[in-house]
Amino acid sequence: MSGRVLITGASSGIGRQLALDYRRAGWQVWGCGRDEGRLQALADAGITPLQFDARDSVAMARVAAALPALDLVILNAGNCEYMDVAEGFDGALFARVIETNLIATGHALAAFLPRLAPGSRLAIVSSSVSWLPLPRAEAYGASKAGLDYLADTLRLDLATRGIGVSLIRPGFVSTPLTAKNDFPMPCLVTVEEASRAIMSGLAAGRHQIHFPRRFIWLLRLFGALPTGLWLRLGRTLTSKGSPS
Repeated sequence: MSGRVLITGASSGIGRQLALDYRRAGWQVWGCGRDEGRLQALADAGITPLQFDARDSVAMARVAAALPALDLVILNAGNCEYMDVAEGFDGALFARVIETNLIATGHALAAFLPRLAPGSRLAIVSSSVSWLPLPRAEAYGASKAGLDYLADTLRLDLATRGIGVSLIRPGFVSTPLTAKNDFPMPCLVTVEEASRAIMSGLAAGRHQIHFPRRFIWLLRLFGALPTGLWLRLGRTLTSKGSPS
């Protein structure tokens, strides 16, 4: 199967690998991002680059107006910043992460949803962090939990238009973003493995795509613990360095 796919956050990490893999599979691919140099590398691979800041709703609307009908839109753009609440709640950091991960997704939906016809699919990349509250993830976790709810409600409302919605919740993936982490990342997978899992899940029309399976089950198991017990474990994580 092939078609037309648009991917935001395509200049690095999971988004870049997805753009390359969909192109190799014969799809017509539009790769979106801010970095002109990285987008040029995608263009050299046969991908149509679209340069804009995901927080710029005007720029996205302008780009979307020139696009044909799409079979798949993958909203992947996002960022991660940790907060040390013991030193004070950083409101500016919180607003910045929410704007990049959640508000910008709303701008992308306003711009690109009209390009999706019945039988097409929308995918939103969230995170496994939303399975479980984790230390220092106040901003990042809140933004991803918001994406989870957003995807679930869109799935209900877009069903009448024949548009499928997939929520993607990766564990730790080896990307330039996770390379900044200063703590152990259990069950770390490569971007190639992440891309294969996502493409397979989207092709199967899955409502939720989460991986690696062993890591997700661990998070769900911990999430089922009584709050008091998890608080004690959370304090241990905080003292040793915390995952996202």
